Amino acid sequence: MKTIKIILFTLVFLVLSNQANACTVAVVSGKYTKDGRPLLWKNRETSYINNQIMFFKNGKYEYMGLVNSGDIHGKSVWIGQNSTGFAIMNSASYNLNIGDSTKLSGLEGRIIKEALASCKTIQDFEKYLDNLPIPTRLEANFGVIDGQGGAAMYELNNKGYVKFDANDPKVAPFGYIIRANYSFMGSYGDESSGYIRYNTTNELFYDAMATNSFDAQFIIQEVTRGLKHSLTKEDLYRDFGEIPENTPTYTFFYDFIPRRTTSSACVVQGVKKDENPEFTTLWSVVGFPLTSIVVPTWVKGGNGFPEVLKRNDKLNDSPICNAALELKKEFFPIRWGRYAMRNYVNINALINADKTGIQQKIEPYENRIFKTTNKKLDKWRLSGMKKTDIKAYYDEINKDLLKMFNEEFEIDLNKN
Repeated sequence: MKTIKIILFTLVFLVLSNQANACTVAVVSGKYTKDGRPLLWKNRETSYINNQIMFFKNGKYEYMGLVNSGDIHGKSVWIGQNSTGFAIMNSASYNLNIGDSTKLSGLEGRIIKEALASCKTIQDFEKYLDNLPIPTRLEANFGVIDGQGGAAMYELNNKGYVKFDANDPKVAPFGYIIRANYSFMGSYGDESSGYIRYNTTNELFYDAMATNSFDAQFIIQEVTRGLKHSLTKEDLYRDFGEIPENTPTYTFFYDFIPRRTTSSACVVQGVKKDENPEFTTLWSVVGFPLTSIVVPTWVKGGNGFPEVLKRNDKLNDSPICNAALELKKEFFPIRWGRYAMRNYVNINALINADKTGIQQKIEPYENRIFKTTNKKLDKWRLSGMKKTDIKAYYDEINKDLLKMFNEEFEIDLNKN
């Protein structure tokens, strides 16, 4: 394990609540993706279910990312990208500091924010890690991609870090590295979690790699929202999809990739080595992913991204997240019994034979967003990306989402 040098730590540790979570994350080498561009994915699990997107200009590089809606100053970022094509996210790990009584800081979001503000390459990030003090007071997996084709996962504990290079076939023979809530350099047992989510993700990723279908849309629609279970062999879409609408159908919901506590999901689609990093795309599903919709954003567009992603002071949340949480209540309708509320869902509200489920109503709009965005990116890569074009597209997306939530779900995102 690489030892971290003991030097003065420039990051000020503020007293923050520990944001321990149960994320599922991955980094994918561009060598194995459909279009040759690396991918960075995070299904965010946390008690902070209200999320927003924020844009920042307070560092060496401009950057944007996913932030708690209650964090109005954006002190922590949980996945994001900057103007150089550098992107980073994390998942909590629970098996790297076994037997170490050092109190953890819970500052993974601060690490991400500072890295986005100052790093251009994965080598820059390694230098940043080298400058942390011992003990680091951290226990986490950090996934990183950059504009030079770099793609790696870092397991960080109190004493140092280990790098897993997604471009190294000896480390990642199929070009991807997945982590849940344990690290490969740690011990295995009941102190960590996410083994089933890891296995389910691995099965889906392997199939995508083998069929050349690895892209952001696959991850968002088939993995982030995947309802297959690698242990029980359930597939809720297959098992319940042919039941007529308005037929409440309850099923146990535990250890799928999306969980009750999934607050958002994001995929960063990077660039090829010689491409302009401004094409790096943050595909964000802000709010509970099974009842929300993806929205693309670019750092070059600045703060002009769709208003539905930004914090609304009256809601104390972004409108899209607020709407997704309202729809989530139909999926988790039980209001009594501690465990019943958490572990049983009405799958019929999400999908049904009549194609009127929440996700089935969202899917056509989302497919159109993916198709239109990919066409625009293809054009921009040839002719250049202009801020005016980005803003016009943002306005179009915002308008369409206002229409979708109003017409499909009678939710007025403008009411506040």
